[in-house]
Amino acid sequence: MAERKRLTAHDWTAAALAALARGGIAAVAVEPIAASLGTTKGSFYWHFGGRDALLEAALLEWERTDTDDVIAFVESEPDLIRRLRKLLAAALGSGIERPGGRVELALQASADHPLVAPVLARVTARRLDYLTELFAALGFPPGAARQRSLLAYTAYLGHAQLAHATPEAGPSADALPAYVDTVIATLTAR
Repeated sequence: MAERKRLTAHDWTAAALAALARGGIAAVAVEPIAASLGTTKGSFYWHFGGRDALLEAALLEWERTDTDDVIAFVESEPDLIRRLRKLLAAALGSGIERPGGRVELALQASADHPLVAPVLARVTARRLDYLTELFAALGFPPGAARQRSLLAYTAYLGHAQLAHATPEAGPSADALPAYVDTVIATLTAR
């Protein structure tokens, strides 16, 4: 008989994020996730006290990978315009195609959930603050920098929703670089 792989808390968290991307908050359920991992609920309870603990771990992982890691990735670019381009290309280019984009939409749809609301508020604030810092570093006064950060972030959210609901209406993969350039030119126009 083949030995089963010992699952880690990270395995469960990744599976919870995949379930969240597929079916929203309701899809983060222990038994179906256990089945998808080829294990039993006993493995789950070895790592988590309950479903809410798994959901919290998944939310923290999403925050880390889709906000903190993305910011660290773009910070490696010293030129501010190229940094903004790198950020928007990463956000708009991946759109709904990667699990993080689908998780974003699922979380937006569940923004009033007691576990989701504080994480979504924290992530939104962090992203807007980062964008505001970028626009301020480009020479925009504080109010204008904040307004442009809001425009950039709502463009991202709108793009994610469009890519989800009517992907044929958005830019194709080939047209995406020019689209990103247009967005940046619009956001940085004086």
